[in-house]
Amino acid sequence: MKSSKVINGAVLALFLVSCSNSELKTETSKSDSKVRIMTLDPGHFHAGLIHKSMYPVVDSTIYIFAPEGPELKDHLNRIASYNNREESPTAWNLEVYSGPDYLKKMISQKPGNVMMVAGKNDLKIDYILAAVENGIHVYADKPLVINPEGFQKLKKAFQIAAEKNLLLYDIMTERFEITTLLQRELSMISDVFGELENGTPENPAITKESIHHFFKYVSGVPLIRPDWFFDVEKEGDGIVDVTTHLVDLIQWGAFPEVILDTTDIQMLSAKRWATKMTLEEFQKVTGKFEFSDFLQKDVKNGKLEVYSNGEMNYTLKGKHAKVSVIWNFQAPEGSADTHYSMMRGTKANLIIRQGKEENYRPALYVKLTGSDLATLEKAVKETLQANYPGIDLLKMPSGEYQVIVPDSYHNGHEAHFAQVTARFLEYYKSGKMPNWEVPNMITKYYTTILAREFALK
Repeated sequence: MKSSKVINGAVLALFLVSCSNSELKTETSKSDSKVRIMTLDPGHFHAGLIHKSMYPVVDSTIYIFAPEGPELKDHLNRIASYNNREESPTAWNLEVYSGPDYLKKMISQKPGNVMMVAGKNDLKIDYILAAVENGIHVYADKPLVINPEGFQKLKKAFQIAAEKNLLLYDIMTERFEITTLLQRELSMISDVFGELENGTPENPAITKESIHHFFKYVSGVPLIRPDWFFDVEKEGDGIVDVTTHLVDLIQWGAFPEVILDTTDIQMLSAKRWATKMTLEEFQKVTGKFEFSDFLQKDVKNGKLEVYSNGEMNYTLKGKHAKVSVIWNFQAPEGSADTHYSMMRGTKANLIIRQGKEENYRPALYVKLTGSDLATLEKAVKETLQANYPGIDLLKMPSGEYQVIVPDSYHNGHEAHFAQVTARFLEYYKSGKMPNWEVPNMITKYYTTILAREFALK
């Protein structure tokens, strides 16, 4: 099989034809000191975003195994755009195998040591199991599982990974968003925050809400989503998809570096509801002229009903938490995806808003309820500014204090993929993850799957 450092739209079709039936070279002689990425079935644009940057410890050749089709073409075009951009172009070499036996080929030839997967969520856990059973590390987009059967397989995969000393890690980009980082840091300063309230179902100790949109721009171009993205049997209900990030942030923020267990979770209530899409909207976001046959089961009165919205109320170690996610078709002109987060402490509330007043960029506010300004200013100076120079405070008309963050820290969602990848590479180099990561991943997916079960009752 031939490799190409630059694949652009003009030569892509020819490249795919030349590689479709070729054999990848097995590179068993290479040292494992370099990470060699094998991308499997890249059906989601996140598979490409980790390659927007290059990393010194990652081999420049990407081995791609996938079925033929538009999703592979889109993935290759995305990486080609990074190679061809004027500012800081990447230099990825692509070795591509395309065919129906793509998983078998990856396992049998195994030219890399880390499998990256982002795509059909119903198949993902089977890909993960196959990888760890054959001695391959896994770096996977969320969610790893979308149903109870998948969750049982996930526990097995973690067990095998532990026995074989392999990493199995999901991509939690939101841990690297600056206001989320600062909210977490402030919550650990007891003089400012106090202790996390217990809360109630009506007034939770922690609230995480996000609003997303099916039609958006990624790397400056309109995002075309595959039609299966709108089938919850393949993509998963919204309550097990995007909520993965929100549940993760609750665990990571409320109990930093604490080992959690499924017995720490008590689900109180959950619900789901549909976003209705017209055929015209479906055409705009998928490029397809009709609702696909496998989606007909979800077409009611001429509109596609996508159960992308969900809400759950639960307790984690006795602390009440609320998570909700909403998907609309497209953001109104001048707006964007939004996020809201509240942590209620005995001395202060820490609130992230991302609405019109914030120009749709996350902003962190502190509402003092038992602490004072002098204590907050001391914490900002001695802790936040030490780690993030330039951080400051601004009193708002509401009486809250906004944590002023220099523009340089607002690097955007796409940049977070490089940050979380760098963290994974640190774990790879050390040969292990922190002892809380795996049990907390299991607890996280137990929470989302349990919420789905409650919502379906």
